[in-house]
Amino acid sequence: MSSTPYALEAGTGSRLGATWDGAGTNFALFSAHAEKVELCLFNESGRREIARIPLPEYTHQVFHGYLPEVRPGQLYGYRVHGPYAPEVGHRFNPNKLLADPYARAHKGDLRWHDSLFGYRLGSRRGDLSFDRRDSAFVMPKCVVTADASAWGNDRRPNTEWSKTVIYEAHVGGMTKGAGHVDEPLRGTFEGLAHPDTIRHLQKLGVTAIELLPVHAFPNDRHLLERGLVNWWGYNTIGFFAPTMRYLMQHGALDEFRVMVRRLHDAGIEVILDVVYNHTAEGNQMGPTLSFRGIDNASYYILGDDRRYYYDTTGTGNSLDLDNRRVLQMVMDSLRYWVEKCHIDGFRFDLASTLGRRRDNFDPHAPFFDAVLQDPVLSGVKMIAEPWDTGNNGYQVGNFPPGWAEWNDTYRDTVRAFWKGDGGKAPDMADRLLGSASKFEHRGRRPWTSINFITAHDGFTLADLVSYNDKHNEANGEDNNDGHSHNVSWNHGVEGPTDDPDILALRDRQRRNMMATLLLSQGTPMILMGDEHGRSQDGNNNTYCQPGEMNWFDWSKADDPFAKFTADLIQLRKSRDLLTSQRFLHGTDGNPEGRFVTWHRRTGAAMQPDDWHDPERRVLSLVIAGGEDRSLLLAMNANPDAITYRLPPGEWETRIDTDTGLVTQDGGPTVSGEITLKERALMLLEAVGTGPIEPEGQETEPEMTENASDERGSGLSDAQYDIPQTEEQGDTVPRSDDEDTI
Repeated sequence: MSSTPYALEAGTGSRLGATWDGAGTNFALFSAHAEKVELCLFNESGRREIARIPLPEYTHQVFHGYLPEVRPGQLYGYRVHGPYAPEVGHRFNPNKLLADPYARAHKGDLRWHDSLFGYRLGSRRGDLSFDRRDSAFVMPKCVVTADASAWGNDRRPNTEWSKTVIYEAHVGGMTKGAGHVDEPLRGTFEGLAHPDTIRHLQKLGVTAIELLPVHAFPNDRHLLERGLVNWWGYNTIGFFAPTMRYLMQHGALDEFRVMVRRLHDAGIEVILDVVYNHTAEGNQMGPTLSFRGIDNASYYILGDDRRYYYDTTGTGNSLDLDNRRVLQMVMDSLRYWVEKCHIDGFRFDLASTLGRRRDNFDPHAPFFDAVLQDPVLSGVKMIAEPWDTGNNGYQVGNFPPGWAEWNDTYRDTVRAFWKGDGGKAPDMADRLLGSASKFEHRGRRPWTSINFITAHDGFTLADLVSYNDKHNEANGEDNNDGHSHNVSWNHGVEGPTDDPDILALRDRQRRNMMATLLLSQGTPMILMGDEHGRSQDGNNNTYCQPGEMNWFDWSKADDPFAKFTADLIQLRKSRDLLTSQRFLHGTDGNPEGRFVTWHRRTGAAMQPDDWHDPERRVLSLVIAGGEDRSLLLAMNANPDAITYRLPPGEWETRIDTDTGLVTQDGGPTVSGEITLKERALMLLEAVGTGPIEPEGQETEPEMTENASDERGSGLSDAQYDIPQTEEQGDTVPRSDDEDTI
């Protein structure tokens, strides 16, 4: 280690992290229980520690110091001294180099070695033992960075929620196999920023891309030993630094900013999937990489026996957002990505943990209140994955106003309805109208429901119609990982087939589900590659697969299903009735003057007993109101065609999933009766304007208790006294991390 002197000054503890002010760098690290903090500086390669400098000041639980000689590009880390007493929650070990939680960039990869653990692996005393080996040689180093470069005239698209269509994508998977991207750029931010990549998103018509985690994350040791990787990235070790695997140059955040700027220029918002519920350090037997060695008792929720962790994430630990400094870190991180990187929103993994008071979820928890009053974050899109693995973790519908939520009941209901399961009519009706039974309270709007049929966790759309069971053997866990309740149907053959009838039915079912998704009230989310029929060979938990199984298939760029999907999105955008700002009911009380009527196949109005029929597999509704031309949606999940009697007047066909037709105008005109093919969907548009009501429409009775505004229904229950459903999806939520870490 060099003895080169550094002119150390007191600096300030008011801004955490390494802050370059144009003349020097201020270093500040929070720790409520540490006794001493040493700043370690490294040479350009990161292989040699050139200085170890105790931070001279401790103010309000922050160690800090200022070095005039330190410039952007300097590599650094910390060693933190304090008691090693796991039985009371302290795990300080100055032999372990620690990453700065506020580091804006990392250099080098984490290389797994026993020295990364604070205890002696193999010791009979387990984590109560103490390891004295230095871990610096296998740790990535933090990088001092300058403030963001100028953004010029970058303009955020600011797409209103009701018009938003989300595309969930993986940075690496999107272009890893893209022939239009130069080989070195494939699977990087620059590959995603390529004009041809963005052109595909524009042609499809999506308004936002939701990226799986881009925060710094390591590969898990047990995966590397099996020749696999952490592909999804739900294992964060740095909440301010982008993961290096998506960068051409280590620490070159400008590549990320170029991607955001180009997507904005194309009218596409950027939403980040973020993991503030846990870290990559795992349980008490995990490595000491950052938070554990800085202040274990502050960063994590500990159990009654403070040697162990209170885990609601299935990964070994849960961050303690009740601690004001941990909450500050999360809020600072979110603001950083919005202000410095121009991010338009966030999807929060296992978000129930963020609102926990141990065993109870609290919609008024400090994190939610902090977001609500924050002038930066209150203006961006906030999406919750509204569950975790702890007690009372399933909280769909219970997040605060202003939040949108992943709606797993939408996923399961649509899958079950088109699979042909009985008794799904009331649930399906509710899901089509924004799941008001779950979200219509406290002034929340239909867009609150993030509707999805497929996501990164689970089957792709092509696999959903091709497999009855998961096939995760490639993950090396004896097919025990991943979820077994997929509500899927192979239509007669498990996996690939040459049978033309089965292939035709699978294609129609894909069209049925994509059309349902884009015709439902709420915010639709499409999985990357579903528009091209991407398959994962029946694997429903590809978190660890780095190969083509997880890649977007650019060879299918002209797939007819891609055009079908794009036409559906365009139709959705052009019909305001499909994106109502308010929940639709069977009354004319909607401030937008819109309402819904439900029809039997005979043309008559639906009656209460109809909703209780477990064999009902046909749904038909008309959305009408104002000057808009009424829309009629008819869905037949039966194995046989039916004759359907239309309401009076002429109707133009907009969508027919049997033929694959989607048209903005000029579709075939029909009246009287139509034949609705087996397992098919049709959308018709009235030739004229004005309300369309079914025969036998009754005068609406008084609102029932079940249809109160506080709870809502999404159905015509005030009119037909339809009982509310209490479906809550999976009793054990399908978290990204539960089955994978």
